[in-house]
Amino acid sequence: MRAILSAFVAIALAGTAGAAVPAPRVKAQSFEQLAKPLPLPYNQTAPAMASVDKARARAKASGKLLLIDLGGNWCLDCRILAGTMELPEVDAWMKKHYEIVSVDVGRFDKNLDVPARYGFKDRLAGVPALLVVDPKSDRLINAGKTTALSDARSMNPQGLADYLAEFAR
Repeated sequence: MRAILSAFVAIALAGTAGAAVPAPRVKAQSFEQLAKPLPLPYNQTAPAMASVDKARARAKASGKLLLIDLGGNWCLDCRILAGTMELPEVDAWMKKHYEIVSVDVGRFDKNLDVPARYGFKDRLAGVPALLVVDPKSDRLINAGKTTALSDARSMNPQGLADYLAEFAR
């Protein structure tokens, strides 16, 4: 009986060892509480791949994950995500867990070599598309969930923070 209990405890602990880091508690209850105007997070002239490589190097050195935010300044959902990430409690939490780089993909016609590096051969299904990458292996961690926030406006600030915490370590 003791052996069975020990095995159960070991299995339970193993299951929680890889559990996500708790999300920050967001004070804003709705996007109406975000600072206006909403940010324009994408530098349209930045050298995208070089920016990703530099952010990956910083992530690797710091032990953080790399978060590549693909989108366009025309996209309301992208701007809502950026505004949420600028909230003080979310910003501090993000800086603790992620090295973040924003990449302008225009209207799905710019800098597409960045998502292609992580296996996206076809058009992105939507933006924002967030690529959570292990900087050591350069492997995509959130495959199948990269465009989960492409309808960010249908969520709330806490929901966005919860998604960002899902992959953090």
